[in-house]
Amino acid sequence: MNKVSINKVGLVFGGAFAICHAVWSLLVLASLAKPFLDFILGLHFLSFDYSVDSFSFGTAGLLVVVTAVIGYVVGCVVGWLWNLGHK
Repeated sequence: MNKVSINKVGLVFGGAFAICHAVWSLLVLASLAKPFLDFILGLHFLSFDYSVDSFSFGTAGLLVVVTAVIGYVVGCVVGWLWNLGHK
């Protein structure tokens, strides 16, 4: 196998994490987050009381940025490990 670009893997992971959390923010904005979680939790035979806070653009933006950075770091580690394992 060929080596991968650590930076590119980081960008892919960071982008994927950011997109997933942007979709989550849109679910919160559209008031669909709780029904979605109720469905997912029900599939796992879980039931408990919880609430989803009201939407905030600042919080949503921070969520997307923080998860993108975390995803980038995770991707870089995965890329580094990939290259390490394929020497």
